[in-house]
Amino acid sequence: MIDMANEMTGSSAGLMGCHACGLTHHASPETHHLTCTRCGSSLHFRKPNSLSRTWALLIAAYVLIVPANLLPVMETGSLFGSEEDTIFSGVIYLWTSGSQPLAIILFFASIVIPVAKLLSLTYLLISVQRRSTWEPKERTRLYRILEAVGRWSMIDVYVAAMLTALVQFGSLMSIRAGSGAIAFGAVVVLTIFAAESFDPRLIWDAVDHPEKVKEKHD
Repeated sequence: MIDMANEMTGSSAGLMGCHACGLTHHASPETHHLTCTRCGSSLHFRKPNSLSRTWALLIAAYVLIVPANLLPVMETGSLFGSEEDTIFSGVIYLWTSGSQPLAIILFFASIVIPVAKLLSLTYLLISVQRRSTWEPKERTRLYRILEAVGRWSMIDVYVAAMLTALVQFGSLMSIRAGSGAIAFGAVVVLTIFAAESFDPRLIWDAVDHPEKVKEKHD
């Protein structure tokens, strides 16, 4: 628990940052329809409908992560037949074939990071809706980490795309992305959008006004 008496947020100080260019403006919370003096974007003390949009994107990602892990991400065809590989089978194949470092990278980038990001965003949303004042700095730091590492989840899609482009030998061998890769790519994109929709300043609202915080943005 932090000392709330020593904490002040931008909202309580009458400061508002532009979502597009980051320029800080002085304004009253009662002021409406402001625009950035530098880039002309609309200004808001908090992103409108932040929690609703983040929940919608997050639920869609939870739905798609099931086919992303069960359906093949890569389909290989040759004179000897065809083979379909899921994310899990790819990790197992790399591990058993002696490429343990690549298997570990693929496992963390394609399985651990996407799931951890979904769970972390869920935790942040629930903590904000419950008006939690527990460690706002740590929760904000968690959000920044999610922003930084989220894009690395695309490594599995990159591998499938590169192999599809490079390994095309006509009737001898062909590799193409499977339906699982599409679902996996959608999960990554949805979680990136969900993280972008979430307003981390909502974490500090309970600290700023612990006695009367209520969600007014959905």
